[in-house]
Amino acid sequence: MRDLKIPEQRHPEKAHRPDNAQPKKPSWIRVKAPGGKGYAETHKIMRENNLVTVCEEAGCPNVGECWSQGHATMMIMGEICTRGCTFCNIATGRPDTLDAFEPGRVAHAVQKLGLNHVVITSVDRDDLEDGGADHFAQTIRAVRHRSPQTTIEILTPDFLKCAPEVLETVVEAKPDVFNHNLETVPGLYPEVRPGARYFHSLRLLQRVKELDPSIFTKSGIMVGLGEQAPQVKQVMDDMRAADVDFLTIGQYLQPTPKHHAVDRFVTPEEFESYEKAAYGKGFLMVSATPLTRSSYHAGDDFAKLRAARNAKLGLA
Repeated sequence: MRDLKIPEQRHPEKAHRPDNAQPKKPSWIRVKAPGGKGYAETHKIMRENNLVTVCEEAGCPNVGECWSQGHATMMIMGEICTRGCTFCNIATGRPDTLDAFEPGRVAHAVQKLGLNHVVITSVDRDDLEDGGADHFAQTIRAVRHRSPQTTIEILTPDFLKCAPEVLETVVEAKPDVFNHNLETVPGLYPEVRPGARYFHSLRLLQRVKELDPSIFTKSGIMVGLGEQAPQVKQVMDDMRAADVDFLTIGQYLQPTPKHHAVDRFVTPEEFESYEKAAYGKGFLMVSATPLTRSSYHAGDDFAKLRAARNAKLGLA
């Protein structure tokens, strides 16, 4: 029986890799340790409903702040991923079978937390014929049924090994925001995201807009992996060509010595420069800070995103 708390068992595909030094974090990266009444209540609801969160599994630095406000990103389809990306702290291996009752438990937790906006993500499930598309759709519908006023944001895998039609299953369930992260610049894919394909992920985002233009699309990248500023700006151009509405950029943080090394810590001033460039390229919404993550402040950002679209359409 694997113990996923032990790094060697959590990431068996990385066990043979040489250690990479973990540099000391600069002052602008440090956060307070999680705790407090709100954090404890969110933790209790997650455990009572036997739910997995990406906040915990990926070691997000913002977990204390978000959970204290009752905001948690649900991770469906288990806690074991079929991919082995070198940046990611999610456990890898052979996943368990899907839990048919999970969509209902997610919906119950969303209702109990009283969320105005929820983010639902998942592990990659290359073992499933549809990559988990129908499970995503069922979860969206379950949340809509229990909490009709809650806006729903999904952060999906790339469905790389599936028939193109599976994306339609997810889109037809009508999430408010469809997020799929490109993660890094294309030149770093072989070493950072070896199981994925940059242009496939880009096309996935474009197809969502073609299938349903009313759905907001969102994508994000990490910096500090070894990319250069011109490469980041090219990714911005590629996203805009795919009609992506919302861009997130955050600092890569190395989960363990076996993970991809941090090339450098990008300064807050550089993040401000990226944000300014992205708005200049036409994104409706941009979040670019060292601690930005896909679902960080997602509810507040969704309200701004909707307002930005209305203003662009002259509806504000």
